[in-house]
Amino acid sequence: MIKILLRIASVLLIVCSIALAWLVMDVRNFLNTPFDFGGDGVRYIIKPNDTVHSIAKSLKTRGILNEPYYLIGLAKWNRVAGKIKVGEYQIPRNIKPEVLLNLLVSGDVIQHSLTLIEGWTFAEVMNTVNDNQHLTHTLNDYSVAEIMDRLGLMGQHPEGRFYPDTYHFTQGTTDLEFLKRCYRQMESILATEWQGRSKNIPLKSAYEALILASIIERETNVDAERAQVAGVFTRRLQRNMRLQTDPTVIYGLGKEFDGNIRRKDLRRDTPYNTYVHKGLPPTPIAMPSAKSIHAALHPDKGKSIYFVAKGDGAHYFSDTLQEHNDAVRKYQLGGKR
Repeated sequence: MIKILLRIASVLLIVCSIALAWLVMDVRNFLNTPFDFGGDGVRYIIKPNDTVHSIAKSLKTRGILNEPYYLIGLAKWNRVAGKIKVGEYQIPRNIKPEVLLNLLVSGDVIQHSLTLIEGWTFAEVMNTVNDNQHLTHTLNDYSVAEIMDRLGLMGQHPEGRFYPDTYHFTQGTTDLEFLKRCYRQMESILATEWQGRSKNIPLKSAYEALILASIIERETNVDAERAQVAGVFTRRLQRNMRLQTDPTVIYGLGKEFDGNIRRKDLRRDTPYNTYVHKGLPPTPIAMPSAKSIHAALHPDKGKSIYFVAKGDGAHYFSDTLQEHNDAVRKYQLGGKR
């Protein structure tokens, strides 16, 4: 009986040894054999609730991984199972298991970008945000007022509140998070510029500076002119003159604007018509750049109170009405009286 038990034990030992040797060889083969993701590799998204178990199962379903428990075991052995970071990763075609885990733990995710352009309105911002396929959209069915509520800005007008720049973000960032970032950037720049503003400017608050900056942004894209344009509007405000700036008229017309400003448009009584109303309009009319904000708070100290477009993107600035009328005839009427 003892001999039989010894023989059985010997057989079992041999079988276990063979099985262990096979397992060691199989694990070693697993560790040294790269996964083949095909093509030029893939973009792989790790979602907030993903675990090493769900990732291993996903790779098995895609035919990339035969033994998901090997990957799970490797992650636990290396103590990285709970350290995998959410995001979108670029995985090369051939990558060994340990290198793959190191990549998913590194947080070296793909960065996407979205650019907001100086002079855009909030409607244009939202069109661009809504069209971006890398943002997670949560605001599609919200009104403008509801969007501002979600941003914690209840009752505030959205125009000009979001800084125009190129922003980088990861897959899964929500549209709300993106807008909050743009808002914080504008608030930071505006606050800094307001603190360093010139003395004796006729602006009572940083918000008024934002309004004036938005008008400057729509009037010129020539950097050297921004302070000059700001100077004209500053002197007009100081003298209680109407600003008489076309971009405010256009903004007040909204969707009715067809590309041409007519005399009747200049007489249209909208809150934004600075040919009708003195002072600044009630809100910004677009997103100003940092350069326009700086110009609004550091206007030039010249004497001009008029300017007219020359047709080449630049403007002619005049100190008197007679000089301005002459410039209008020269640059806009072709010399006709």
